[in-house]
Amino acid sequence: MASKKPKGPTFLRFVAPIVETLRELGNSGTASEVADRVLDRLGVSEREQEETTSNGHSRVRNQIGWARFYLAKAGYLDASQRGVWSLTEVGRAARLEPDAVQTMFKDVRKKFPRKVTESADPGSSVEEDEEEDAETADEVKDYKVRLLEILRALPPSGFERICQRLLRESGFQQVVVTGSSGDGGIDGHGVLEVNPLVTFKVLFQCKRYGDRPVTPSQVRDFRGAMQGRADKGLILTTGVFTSDARKEAIRDGVPPIELVDGEKLVAMFERASLGLRQVKAFEVVDGFFEEFRRA
Repeated sequence: MASKKPKGPTFLRFVAPIVETLRELGNSGTASEVADRVLDRLGVSEREQEETTSNGHSRVRNQIGWARFYLAKAGYLDASQRGVWSLTEVGRAARLEPDAVQTMFKDVRKKFPRKVTESADPGSSVEEDEEEDAETADEVKDYKVRLLEILRALPPSGFERICQRLLRESGFQQVVVTGSSGDGGIDGHGVLEVNPLVTFKVLFQCKRYGDRPVTPSQVRDFRGAMQGRADKGLILTTGVFTSDARKEAIRDGVPPIELVDGEKLVAMFERASLGLRQVKAFEVVDGFFEEFRRA
C-alpha cells in the first residue's frame, strides 16, 4: 500500500491498491473480487461504502471504476473482458508510489482530455468525481448499464417475475414467486437439481437497488427468515453488496447465502440470452499497426 495519499482526484487513492491486489490474485481477478479486496485493504468503512453519487451509484465503487479506467488507458491493465481485470507486463512490473500515480494520471489526461472543474484542493473534492462521472456517462454507457437501468425501473412485482424467469433459464425448477405474501422478506423459492440424485431447495430475495448497497444486517435478516426452510439462500440485486455483507453470507457456522450483484446479474442475462441480442462489432487496435508504420 502507498505510504501516503496521491494528490489529485479522490479516486487516485485506489490506483496502487488495485495493482497490488491483482498481483496477490495471480495478476487477474473479477471486477467485484478486486473491488471487495481493495475496500478491505484500505479499511473503507461500511458507512462510506453505503454513500452514493448523484447518479445513484456506489461512490467508492465508482471511484474504483475510474481508477481502473486510468490504469487501462496507461497500459497497466488489459481492457476488461467479461468483467475480468488483468495486469499487463507493464502493470506487473510497476511500482506505483504516489508521485508515479500522479504522473500517470496527468499523462492519461493529456491523451484523453476531459472537462473537470478546477478546484483549489482537488484531492478532497468528491464533486469532481461525480462531475466527471456525469459528463462522461454517454461515453461509457453500454448495454450492461442500460440493462441495469431497465431492471431498476421495473415495479417490485415485475422485478420478482423477471428474476423468476432468469432462474428458470439458469436451470432452476418449480420456481414460485411469493413476494406479495409478506413471507419474512422471502420473495420466492425454487429447486436446483445438481444431478439426478442431488437437489437443493433454494429461497430467494430480489432487491432493485441502485442508490444503496445491500448490508450485512439485510443478509442476516434474510438468513433468519429462511431458517430451517431451505438448503440454500439466494439474494439477487441490481446494486452491490458491501464487503461485510459478502463476509456475512459465507460466515462459518450458519447456512451460506449466494449473492448475485448487478455485475453477476448481467452475466446471467448474457448466458441465458434473456432480453439481449448478441451483435458482432470490431474496434481498431491501433498498436497492432505500429511496426508497419516504421519505414
